[in-house]
Amino acid sequence: MEMVDFRFMENKRIAVFLPSVKGGGAERVMVILANEFANRGFTVDLVLAQAIGEYITEVSSRVRIIDLKAASVAGSLFPLVQYINKSNPDVMLSALDYVNVIAIFAKLIARHRVRLVISERSNLSINSKFSKGLRARLVFPLVKLTYKYADAIIAVSRGVADDLLRHINLKNNRLFVVYNPVVTDSIFQLAEAPVAHKWLADKKNSVILAAGRLNSAKDFLNLIKAFSYVRSQRDCKLLILGEGEQRKDLEKLVMDLGLEGDVDLPGFVENPYSYMRKSDLFVLSSIYEGLPNVLIQALACGIPVVSTNCPSGPDEILEHGRWGRLVPLGSSEKLAEAMMLTLDTPSEELPKGAIRAMDFNYKNATDNYLRVMLDL
Repeated sequence: MEMVDFRFMENKRIAVFLPSVKGGGAERVMVILANEFANRGFTVDLVLAQAIGEYITEVSSRVRIIDLKAASVAGSLFPLVQYINKSNPDVMLSALDYVNVIAIFAKLIARHRVRLVISERSNLSINSKFSKGLRARLVFPLVKLTYKYADAIIAVSRGVADDLLRHINLKNNRLFVVYNPVVTDSIFQLAEAPVAHKWLADKKNSVILAAGRLNSAKDFLNLIKAFSYVRSQRDCKLLILGEGEQRKDLEKLVMDLGLEGDVDLPGFVENPYSYMRKSDLFVLSSIYEGLPNVLIQALACGIPVVSTNCPSGPDEILEHGRWGRLVPLGSSEKLAEAMMLTLDTPSEELPKGAIRAMDFNYKNATDNYLRVMLDL
């Protein structure tokens, strides 16, 4: 893609709107982007419904944090309108479907004309089937109603873009595929940090790693069942990093299968990259994704990977299995087989996934985001 000199536009004010910066993939990506926009000389506001979350310490001192002090994302609508009218941003970027809906309403209400670019990170049609609760039931109809009013939409993968085009009335020329700025310089630095977990600090067995929110979409129940079979064939351990509403169900399955000494769920880990560097295999067991950052991060850290071929992202990232094994959804047997085959493959015969990971580096992603946001 042709290089663009953004310096002539450095007087532009960019707003990045999020509910918070709690530990999630979208939040981490948006913080990376906000920091890089600021590093390139733009005036950047990180506008948060609530200025809370684990990533708050990662926000650059060059980025101004705007706390709307709202009780909810819906409650941030009018404070966001006030921010737009007062600060006059040239362009606003938002992420997460329900946040995007509020951003669109704010754009339509505000007196100041702001170019709004929304980022869609998941397969909305699939997400709507699995999501529960009132908000989840309302979001998909609101998305179908409002997304056409965004100035541009960024999909994080071709699969997400195809899903949007199938289910929402959008103009194709306002929809762009831009991969996440996943691979940063800090990943490689953090990967070298010591690991406190006893299975990795004093390694005696192969360690299989997974990471993500403990919810049904990640299907860690299926992973634990697959691991149970793998464990019956060899000495190994399973670590699942993350927190979420399915913790009790996962812990019960671990107990039912007699795996208490072999499976650990240590919760949210601030530095998962050191775990990736020290583990022997990373597994993504999701039912659906948008573009799983954690799979790219694992590749960058040099760990072999196995993934379900879920919609969407893994097949794009792994290029149809070139960089790691892909398995069908819902099959613990196939997942276990792929895990064992990968563990049995000599390291020199495994694909060098770090090569592929560099296609998702933050500099390329930032360039592509700015092209869409600045309408270049």
